[in-house]
Amino acid sequence: MASRRSCGDSRPVTTAAAPSRRRRGPAWAGRNYSLLTAAAVVTSLGSQGALIAAAFAVLETGGDGGDVGLVAAARTLPLVLFLLIGGAVADRLPRHRVMVAANALNCLSQAAFAALVLTGEARLWQMMLLTALGGTGQAFFSPAAEGMLMSSVQGDQAGRAFAVFRMAMQGAALGGAALGGAMVAVIGPGWVLAADAAAFAVAGALRGLLDVGHIPPREPGGGLLADLREGWREFAGRPWLWGIVVQFSVANAVVGAADAVYGPLVARDHLGGAGPWGVALGFFGAGTVAGALLMTRWKPHRLLLAGTLCVFPLALPSAALAVPVPIGVLCAVMFVTGVTLEVFGVSWMTALHQEIPEEKLSRVSAYDWFGSVALMPLATALAGPAEEAFGRTPSLWGCAALIVVMTAAVLCVPDVRNLRRRTKQVTHGGRESGNASPDAERPVGGLG
Repeated sequence: MASRRSCGDSRPVTTAAAPSRRRRGPAWAGRNYSLLTAAAVVTSLGSQGALIAAAFAVLETGGDGGDVGLVAAARTLPLVLFLLIGGAVADRLPRHRVMVAANALNCLSQAAFAALVLTGEARLWQMMLLTALGGTGQAFFSPAAEGMLMSSVQGDQAGRAFAVFRMAMQGAALGGAALGGAMVAVIGPGWVLAADAAAFAVAGALRGLLDVGHIPPREPGGGLLADLREGWREFAGRPWLWGIVVQFSVANAVVGAADAVYGPLVARDHLGGAGPWGVALGFFGAGTVAGALLMTRWKPHRLLLAGTLCVFPLALPSAALAVPVPIGVLCAVMFVTGVTLEVFGVSWMTALHQEIPEEKLSRVSAYDWFGSVALMPLATALAGPAEEAFGRTPSLWGCAALIVVMTAAVLCVPDVRNLRRRTKQVTHGGRESGNASPDAERPVGGLG
């Protein structure tokens, strides 16, 4: 699954820039939206290469698949622990400040990781500790970023705005994965990690320029626990929301294990190392760009039905690695998976934007993120032992089967099948604002 406004307020925010400012380009592409998109492009360039670099940094120090899984788990564990707090903080403090602080922590932790790898002094516990600091920063960043993005666009143009944002971000990820894999193969993982640290610094500077002066501060009242309870009620009261989060709790866990642990190992043993694996990830990025481009034109009326059907192909990469298929076939599989997953991603963001009140976006996003990553530390930590107990190929087939089963199960939720696109935006108390287009469809009962 990645900034904009200060504190939540009870009024809908339809644009990220002050209304009196002159705009160039589409009406929804205000100053804040442009800054957020530029910052996301920068971080995507760095992070995709860093994912590859971290895995091969562990392998180069003599680690095995279990060690790669432990480092990956060290990142996701604090992400799980602090996400809910991060969501409450982001709905109470200026979101752009939360994002800048998180970027600073990510920058420092990645710079230290790079220094250890470049000097040849990296130890497993050090890599786990620094990766955990990066996960802590991500826990505070993600809810703030998602709430900021959703509050920066107009309701009737939300789908297109999210598609363009994701297209830019995924295009950068495409280049980052291919370049990162090549850099790991040529000059080693340390320099790729250093480049990621620099990317966080640049992105933090861009996010520091966000203009939130036109958004009134949130009214005082309650505390952290009250905010968390309010966010939980918003989350638990929507079956489509928690149903899909449960689905992705399992799907993200097994995909994370496949990508972070099994993928690099299959690449090392059968595909030729980091370079080809980076190319395969790059094709996935190309697929997401194509999917986002598709979603700038296609507006499915049944948002979540279309999106969920497009999750089934997420099982294909694990199956391809299980065979394992030649690199050309794997690249084709990754491309198709990227296209279909992006259809889900844009549909999901559009559904959240139209159904969740703005002042609760970060808290709901935090519960979304929490559920989606809750099992990832366990899955990545157990990936190595599972390979030893069952073998790599059966473990990968198990990953593919779990994705298919969970996706089929979530289609049994009526609201997932029936939620319709509309152009009215949900505001404080679940009321609608904005003008509906002549063909706008009402959502199913109970969803706003």
